[in-house]
Amino acid sequence: MYSLPKTVTLIEVGPRDGLQNEKNSIPTDQKLAFIHALQRTGLHEMEITSYVSPKWVRQMSDSKEIMERVSKLGRKLVLTPNAQGVENALQAGGDSVAVFVGVSDTFNQHTINRSTAESIETLRPTIHQLKNNYHFVRACISTAFHCPYEGFIPLEKTLAHCKKFVDIGVDELSAVDTDGMANPLASFTLFHELKKQFPNILITAHFHDTRKLGLATIYASLQACVDRFETSAGGLGGCPFAPGATGNVATEDVLYLLQSVDIATGIDMDKICAAVDVVAPYLSRPIETAMYNLYTRRK
Repeated sequence: MYSLPKTVTLIEVGPRDGLQNEKNSIPTDQKLAFIHALQRTGLHEMEITSYVSPKWVRQMSDSKEIMERVSKLGRKLVLTPNAQGVENALQAGGDSVAVFVGVSDTFNQHTINRSTAESIETLRPTIHQLKNNYHFVRACISTAFHCPYEGFIPLEKTLAHCKKFVDIGVDELSAVDTDGMANPLASFTLFHELKKQFPNILITAHFHDTRKLGLATIYASLQACVDRFETSAGGLGGCPFAPGATGNVATEDVLYLLQSVDIATGIDMDKICAAVDVVAPYLSRPIETAMYNLYTRRK
């Protein structure tokens, strides 16, 4: 029997990844209310916005105001596609930066108009500068399992891609199931190798629930000793560059899974669901996660 972690860190990505694909225009004040409600749940790490072109991701057009007005609590991560995005994030007071490069060249061309190799080389001096100034850097490894344009990604290709970022000096690797095509065996295999090959790097898992295998892939990751997961309150999410991808695995459902196997997180379930209540009226679709539905029936 595999030994599961005793504690797990959940990194909330609802304010960024969760809202980026939302069709309705959500007022900045409501986004901030959502973030501040999430901060009261016991979460200590959160991805709050991204510095990407509003032309491509309209919901992130207020990133500067979000950064200026959000309360400081724990690690505030900002997703940045390039050096200009990093500079903008730092000028707005960001202290932790997430960069992203897809393993798939085709996906990379769709998202940042560069090949994978070009993207990594462009980011190399930026990451060095960030580390020289003592900033925390996460590398988000998009299409770690499957690409909506190229199909399934070979394990060796993803591992080689991760090694390049480790060699550059990032603090954390987040392997992302961008379009929700991972399965439990693929999850265990990749994360077992990542933990073995990069023992001194934080390893984080990020799953979408497109095929309703999100919780199963998370449990397989736990068996591979992963103790960090990116989740989205309310199961919000989707990727504008991954047709058909649905929301991220819901924070509240992952929290229930962890509680059921006696893994501590320090996060309050009711407060997570209450935070979802803050943003739910502004969304274009209903919240349908198991634990949120139970919470609303109890109210």
